[in-house]
Amino acid sequence: MQNNKNFCVSQISVTGKPAVSDPLLDRKPLIRLFCKLVFALTIFISITGFINLAFSQQTTNKKARILIVTGIDYPGHEWKKTTPALTNLLSEDPRLIIDVLYNPNELGKVDLRQFDAVLLHFMNWQTTSPPFSARTNLQQFVKNGGGLMLIHFACGAWQDWDEFKNIAGRVWNPKLRAHDPRGEFTVEIVDKEHPITRGLKDFKTDDELYTCLDGDAPIHVIAAARSKVDNKLYPMGFVLNYGKGRVFHTVLGHDVKAITNSSVPEFFRRGCAWVAGLDIP
Repeated sequence: MQNNKNFCVSQISVTGKPAVSDPLLDRKPLIRLFCKLVFALTIFISITGFINLAFSQQTTNKKARILIVTGIDYPGHEWKKTTPALTNLLSEDPRLIIDVLYNPNELGKVDLRQFDAVLLHFMNWQTTSPPFSARTNLQQFVKNGGGLMLIHFACGAWQDWDEFKNIAGRVWNPKLRAHDPRGEFTVEIVDKEHPITRGLKDFKTDDELYTCLDGDAPIHVIAAARSKVDNKLYPMGFVLNYGKGRVFHTVLGHDVKAITNSSVPEFFRRGCAWVAGLDIP
């Protein structure tokens, strides 16, 4: 007589005993899924790291063309000596590619769009200012996003151009006391978080401590020095924006010794890189 009992095959082993479920076999699909997720995550992290590295290298390797404008100055400022010194110290940052224009009157003829920043290292002493074309070319360059750096007596250029005081932030006022006697003084880092001065400490320099700046444009002082004559604090370096452009103005740099001593070269390099839109290491 046929047995009518029904048995579930999966519940009976070949020995006739109930089969025991294997937990490992039951979890194999989950393990495979987990492994796929780990593999995908590993690939994602690797690709992201590669992209970040490539972007970092691209940023690090970015170059900036700088045009130094020089060729005339007060007789006590030996631009023929200071210009090579300035070029050499800036070139220590391999990202800065330096060109020099030895005639400020020719500035209006230069296509400034090929440069990232202009560095003014001249003062038209007892001679006419660079012409209108030079003014407008420089003004439009900075207003449209080009960088501008001024050192030492560049604050005295274009005495007959009112807008220059807004571009430079502060300018030489011949009615004010010019500077302390040449000698050693301490440059105090006022803003320790600005990219130009971050990590820099107060430093001594041998230079002229300018006390002759005048103007009311909004500026942000990042370095200053106290006069030994009147005990007042005067800006030695400040920044501002003119239109879309960055401006860094420092009155340091009377001669080769002043440009190359102490932390001045690093201060100049950082300022130049900053106005040119480069990262500061």
